Amino acid sequence: MTTSRRQVLQRIGAGSLAMLPGAGVLRADGHRKKLPVAAVVSTYFTNSHADVLVGKILEGWRQTGGAGPDLELVSLYTDQVHAKDLSRDLAKKHGFRIAKTIDEAVTQGRNSLPVAGVLSIGEHGDYPDNDINQKMYPRRYFFDRIVTAMERCGEFVPVFNDKHLSWNWSDAKHMYDTAAGHEIPFMAGSSLPVAWRYPATELPVGSAVEDAFVVGYGGAEAYGFHAIEALQSIVERRQGGETGIVAVTALKGEQIWQAEKDGKWDRQLLESAVATFDGSTDKLQERLNPATAVFYLIEYADGIRATVAMLNGVAGQFSVACRISAHTQPFACWFRLEEKKPFGHFEHLLRGIEHMIHTKQPAYPVDRTLLTTGILNRAMQSLNQQGKRLLSPELSIRYRPAEWGFANRGEENFPVRNTE
Repeated sequence: MTTSRRQVLQRIGAGSLAMLPGAGVLRADGHRKKLPVAAVVSTYFTNSHADVLVGKILEGWRQTGGAGPDLELVSLYTDQVHAKDLSRDLAKKHGFRIAKTIDEAVTQGRNSLPVAGVLSIGEHGDYPDNDINQKMYPRRYFFDRIVTAMERCGEFVPVFNDKHLSWNWSDAKHMYDTAAGHEIPFMAGSSLPVAWRYPATELPVGSAVEDAFVVGYGGAEAYGFHAIEALQSIVERRQGGETGIVAVTALKGEQIWQAEKDGKWDRQLLESAVATFDGSTDKLQERLNPATAVFYLIEYADGIRATVAMLNGVAGQFSVACRISAHTQPFACWFRLEEKKPFGHFEHLLRGIEHMIHTKQPAYPVDRTLLTTGILNRAMQSLNQQGKRLLSPELSIRYRPAEWGFANRGEENFPVRNTE
């Protein structure tokens, strides 16, 4: 059975989601209450991460005024007001407070918390790059001031951090440790792990993974994180759970092809990943953009290896393939995104955030994001050092995966073909 890209988009627009919905806080009539939340964002303009997350709290899952999460935005802090800012007009329309400080957003000037959770969205905006091309978003700055406000009130509520924890490892570990020390329910990451998968399948927990490959596209850091997190959401389900990382190597240009000759990455797995969205690897070396294509080689502590291939010039999708011992065919799936407004994959990320705020239980472990943050940081360092293999003892992070689902989990397990 085949399904066209048009049918895929129709399913995406339907907004179905097979998750584990916590009961949350119920009203007297048995319906769940809308809990008040604050948002701390870098900037807020059309299609920014603030828009596609906070906008769904304000105007429904499809941002058209329909049903949305059981959350109510009561206050918003914007670090930078964009030339095409949306937040001020939305505040007039919906009645939430525009805060001058992060403390005001979290506490509204009180000595007790008026919110049940905080969304910290440090993505987009005019922030500098460091000397190895990492965007220095103020995610730790946001987090620290959110926590300081909670400390002043003597109360702690769930916090969500958009994408990786920080551009540097020390800040990321500080955030993780601070949340643990205060017993703050803490989630982070991107929408890739909860996006639509085709086929709509998942790697069985306990699978004997030998090798893995993820295909991605875009910038080495900003989109490299998405690819690494998609990979991790699959391989963390392997036999023994997550064991951590031994070393990371980043390759460009001729280094990529030499690594293939040396047996460090597997073209068959690459082809299996690309086949999930009917992509082609014909004339791969000729088509790959030498200026922007990068490969990250990841060595895990339990002996498996993984390759992250940012196939700029060849592919514009995310997909994963894994070799499983005793199986002749690799496990492979396409992570399908809605590539236009309202970017429905963010709906499914917000559903996880909603779950955490209502139950005070993260939908999936922040340990995943700590690990992917560290992998990305090492990869960027390796790129800057012309492909040096970097030992990564700080990434000896162990955890077990959660059973939170993805957008079309449980639907018919069919292949997708680009027949449109």
